[in-house]
Amino acid sequence: MSRQLSRRAWLATTGAAFAGMIGFPLVKRLTARRETVFLAKNQRYDGDLTSTIRAGLLATGFQPKELRDKRVLLKPNLVEPLRKSPQLTTNPAIVLAAAEVFRGWGATVLVGEAPGHVRDTEMALIESGMQTALAATKVPFADLNYEEVGWVKNGGGLSPLDGFFFPRTVLEADLIVSLPKLKTHHWVGMTAAMKNLYGVIPGIKYGWPKNVLHHAGIPQTVLDINSSLPKTITIVDAILCMEGDGPIMGSAKPLGMVAVGTNVAAVDATLARVMGLNPHRISYLSLADGRIGPLSESLIEQRGESWETLHSPFQILDQPHLQELRAQPGEWVT
Repeated sequence: MSRQLSRRAWLATTGAAFAGMIGFPLVKRLTARRETVFLAKNQRYDGDLTSTIRAGLLATGFQPKELRDKRVLLKPNLVEPLRKSPQLTTNPAIVLAAAEVFRGWGATVLVGEAPGHVRDTEMALIESGMQTALAATKVPFADLNYEEVGWVKNGGGLSPLDGFFFPRTVLEADLIVSLPKLKTHHWVGMTAAMKNLYGVIPGIKYGWPKNVLHHAGIPQTVLDINSSLPKTITIVDAILCMEGDGPIMGSAKPLGMVAVGTNVAAVDATLARVMGLNPHRISYLSLADGRIGPLSESLIEQRGESWETLHSPFQILDQPHLQELRAQPGEWVT
């Protein structure tokens, strides 16, 4: 009997060690939560974006009944708008279509942004065309750069920051919808759903262009901010994108796509593949893998169009830290 027990103990010990050495990544993948991403092609700013966004949210499992009488904050990208460069900022048509969807589901909707490069928020609203659009539809706007703030403990814990000051509008929101413009980024490769949420950080506390966050580590603070916010989903303006020297100096890249998802990391990973980048090599996405959501294609269910049909490599700066983000053949299914 003792010999049988010893043998069983040995098998249990060695089996656990074996699983620890080579089995844990497989176990992690098998137990990871799957997420859904919706991609729509042939989209136009003068098209029926309301129907596209509504269909995308429903396809990803969003529950409209949970929104009745709730507060929804739409967060576009108005970083440094110029009328002659529409690839810089989220198009107002995307914002208005999203507002119509959520209002139709019984939510109270407002738009909020803390432009990171300009102190004059009114100028940002005018240059982006957002002021006229919001006034015409009576959607209120919250200037997140100058609002009263509250402090929230760092939910990610990867940067040295103990917590974050968030504007009152952010803290009171039941749902935050990241409405980014899909762009390249000269430091981290790309900016979309997750990076766009830098724009909830108030300039009155963090300055312009929020160098406190930069000095604490861009990848780490992107992860930490996303981990510290209320529930967040995303609707991505990828109709007219930016490539090259993004997120400010790049050139326009028409893509004609809208992306929708309830998990910001899964959406960003899918968009990276569309752009010709390996999401596992993008620093903040690598940190988000398993914390915010999955990056692996096998854990992301595609609805609408597949990313392969929309694959269109973006130009990026000829710098080693960016060129190494390029996906190589055979790297996609990971």
